[in-house]
Amino acid sequence: MIGQDVAGRDDCPPGQAPYNAFMARKLFDFGKADTVNDWSPIDDGVMGGMSRSRLRPDPAGHAVFEGIVSLERNGGFASVRAQPGNISEPGATHYALVVFGDGKRYKLSLRCDDDFDGLSHQISFEPPAGQWATVHLPVAAFRATFRGRNVLGAPPLDPSRARQIGLMIADRQAGTFSLGIRAIRVE
Repeated sequence: MIGQDVAGRDDCPPGQAPYNAFMARKLFDFGKADTVNDWSPIDDGVMGGMSRSRLRPDPAGHAVFEGIVSLERNGGFASVRAQPGNISEPGATHYALVVFGDGKRYKLSLRCDDDFDGLSHQISFEPPAGQWATVHLPVAAFRATFRGRNVLGAPPLDPSRARQIGLMIADRQAGTFSLGIRAIRVE
């Protein structure tokens, strides 16, 4: 697992600054119920699948990315995406999520354009089940993908060009899922 609860670590890739909590900027504060209004589901139904998801506010002061992943009819993924227009951050070295896991693996996805379909940069994370954790995701570890497949030779993620952000569950993890989320930060 990548960088969970590791403030102050010094294990960053060469040429990348170590994590610094003081440089963080909160992109999404899910303690505000209306923050979920920026997010829309994009599930495998766009390809004929039957998975369903949503991002909803929770009365406890966070959001929940929840739903069901179905492998029927060539399905297998569920996601939500936002295009807020204020997520670019020149010089960013990490994205951080404050999440409550359910034992499943998720992905954070970033796009550097306004297109619905196209190249995205993704990174997987698996927060511990049944507890809140901060997961730090190094920009250098994001991989270019197109429709879930790695794209060799694509340019690396450039946080100064980020335009869209998403959460996804895939990789044939059938069944219900629930990921609590308090915040997404760029660092």
